[in-house]
Amino acid sequence: MERTTLFSGTHQSYILSPSRAAVTSTTRLHSLRNFPPSSLKIHNSIIGEYSRNRCEAVSSKSSSINVNELADIDWDNIDFGLKPTDYMYEMKCSRDGEFSKGGLIRFGNIEINPSAGVLNYGQGLFEGMKAYRKQDGNILLFRPEENAIRMRNGAERMCMPTPTVEQFVEAVKETVLANKRWIPPPGKGSLYIRPLLMGTGPVLGLAPAPDYTFLIYVSPVGNYFKEGVAPINLIVESEFHRATPGGTGGVKTIGNYAAVLRAQSIAKAKGYSDVLYLDCVYKRYIEEVSSCNIFIVKDNVISTPEIKGTILPGITRKSIIDVARSQGFKVEERNVTVDELVEADEVFCTGTAVVLSPVGSITYKNQRYSYGEDGFGTVSQQLYTSLTSLQMGLTEDNMNWTVQLS
Repeated sequence: MERTTLFSGTHQSYILSPSRAAVTSTTRLHSLRNFPPSSLKIHNSIIGEYSRNRCEAVSSKSSSINVNELADIDWDNIDFGLKPTDYMYEMKCSRDGEFSKGGLIRFGNIEINPSAGVLNYGQGLFEGMKAYRKQDGNILLFRPEENAIRMRNGAERMCMPTPTVEQFVEAVKETVLANKRWIPPPGKGSLYIRPLLMGTGPVLGLAPAPDYTFLIYVSPVGNYFKEGVAPINLIVESEFHRATPGGTGGVKTIGNYAAVLRAQSIAKAKGYSDVLYLDCVYKRYIEEVSSCNIFIVKDNVISTPEIKGTILPGITRKSIIDVARSQGFKVEERNVTVDELVEADEVFCTGTAVVLSPVGSITYKNQRYSYGEDGFGTVSQQLYTSLTSLQMGLTEDNMNWTVQLS
């Protein structure tokens, strides 16, 4: 098994504040050479001096990383949790500048100013995506440009600069290839990719941070459904609310997720899988689960709450809608009442981690409504199979959604 203490002692610290100059290229290369896998090589690393008006350049003009071997992991029993990998990606920028070329650094802890905007005022965004290994050994990304666009939209709402779509996608590619040995074999799971955008410059009064860091780390994860599909059981929440009109519910900001923990904890203590939230104005329209979008099926018509500022525009949600329409289903994006929910034939959730998860039951006002607790319904099974087969390269990508890496 891979050692879990790889990064203690030998890890090179990189401070995420404007007070520290960049590490020298000699130190950086020495740090990389100390990493156990001897086949990992990075050539022509160039480290620039930090400038308050421009990003700190931590880049490599050309990289040649031989990571053909697989990590020593029991791939048959890998769970859906964080596992340290080899490298992460970093680039920085001042508030009025532009993100320039970043680069790979060793995976490990980061150092940050205690007055950083992300710590004091929650100025941070994150994304979630996956890379899959095909039978022929090639690697597939799924719609990375959509994650880049969503981060840019969120950054505008949070008063943050952001990498361009091209910078985002190239950074994801570089990070995935550098950690290629951590991508599970075909059918065993995927490499979960977590891009972060954070206000890391110091700020005491309420204001946008002066400096920002874009960071990507990855972790191998197993298949979400390992022992067969386990439908989730939800409870409708009418007192706690995830988002409000005019707020940040429609962007993937870090604060949206901390806000659901209280209601989620109460629900799980009662034996439920998660919470389904209602709108905060009328308390009769369904919105989303803590970290998933929701769909209902009635008489083969698929309905889901429309995107109007309080619901996250999920990329899996968008993909399921397009797949369903391509297969002849009628899909409606509209206000969906809780009364329609309890009368539905099928209910399912979508998200990066689960892709598509069937809902076995909904509890609303102490009344339990079941939708078939043995597994997928007919419609949800068809959509789940279609999308996952496309993501893993098992079927032809007629949507032109996947990006292949060698």
